[in-house]
Amino acid sequence: MADRERRTYGYIVVGCGGVGSAALYWLSKRVGSDVLGLEQFKLGHDNGGSQDHSRIIRLAYHDDMYTRLTPDTYRAWEEVERESGVQLVYKTGGVNLARRDEMGNIIDKYAEAMSANNIRYQRLTGKELHAKFPQFETSDEYTAIYEPMAGLVDAAMGNAVHVQLAYAHGATVIENCPVQRLEKIQDGSIKVYTPKGVFYCRKLIVSAGAWLNHVLGSIGLQIPVYVTQEQVTYFATPHVKEFTKEKYPIWIYHSPKYDFYGLPMHGNSGSKIGVDAGGPVVTADTRNFNPDPVREQACIEHLKKTIPRSLGPLMYTKTCLYTMPPDRHFVVDTCGKRVNGYDNVILCCGAGHCYKFASLLGRILSELAIDGKSRYDISKFNIDRPALTDPDWKPQLYMGTGGKVPTKESVNSKL
Repeated sequence: MADRERRTYGYIVVGCGGVGSAALYWLSKRVGSDVLGLEQFKLGHDNGGSQDHSRIIRLAYHDDMYTRLTPDTYRAWEEVERESGVQLVYKTGGVNLARRDEMGNIIDKYAEAMSANNIRYQRLTGKELHAKFPQFETSDEYTAIYEPMAGLVDAAMGNAVHVQLAYAHGATVIENCPVQRLEKIQDGSIKVYTPKGVFYCRKLIVSAGAWLNHVLGSIGLQIPVYVTQEQVTYFATPHVKEFTKEKYPIWIYHSPKYDFYGLPMHGNSGSKIGVDAGGPVVTADTRNFNPDPVREQACIEHLKKTIPRSLGPLMYTKTCLYTMPPDRHFVVDTCGKRVNGYDNVILCCGAGHCYKFASLLGRILSELAIDGKSRYDISKFNIDRPALTDPDWKPQLYMGTGGKVPTKESVNSKL
């Protein structure tokens, strides 16, 4: 739904994936038809990071900058569900686990952050985890946390519902319309150049994922980000009943080399497993869609040891992109802190772990655009923190839990 004649809006959102579609929705609830979304591909595409059947949602986090916000993620999704009548969140329960002698300290960090924010959880031994969920073949060499509120969000449906509700509130969206450059004009407005013409706005939100610097480069801003090609694999388990949303929780397994994660069946007949931030550094232009057989095999070997009954014929492996600042934390801020005169350009980078927060981040971005501030504490997601300004910052892309960190030289050579 696009108004081809109109060229000036109060608000423009660049990138209509998980966060951008949410920003469209929350903006349009307040300003109606005064918002435009620009999407460089077709809506619902699978080129970026906001796609696929399911994404994890959880209260559990290793750092209280997130656990302060996680309860509000559920409230944001609940409001979208109420307005649309479509269920998007499914509470399956969730498990974080590790071998005690390898990454048990990470489970301790999760417990501390959750306790500090009054989030309910159970600490479990490996045997207790097996008793609760027999799918896990875990002895007391393992330690775990169980969180009853965790589950999954239907990502593809979430994006579609956000956009459809935005349409209902009067928003305009133009597909296949990449932003070529931005320009500040004399009255302070932003001029947005695209192959489908020039648009103008008072406030611009950039939620372009791996194309972030393609958009911001024209105003002289480059955010140091690592774009990696990630993947998830689905297996056609013969034990279907054991891996439904009613029986099988989402889970995250912390190890020195990889962080694995898994989800129950949703949207297809397969159980899902992935490796967090385990893929090669690419760019949005050089990535491919070819699965990595090494990580496929790593997933198989992990499941053989811990959840063997989830295995079956490999259905398919699907790729996506993570876009991560060097400290793996969100960026939610105005560009004016780094480029004079651009306070009306607002940036969001989800750091490869934001889909659970997508609707809330959209709400936060709408508040920053309309009110100039947000009711939520986003102070640690600022654009001028050392990780984004210090060229010698050592990258940590694995949520503090493990994995091989790419060198600055290897990343810079590919950015």
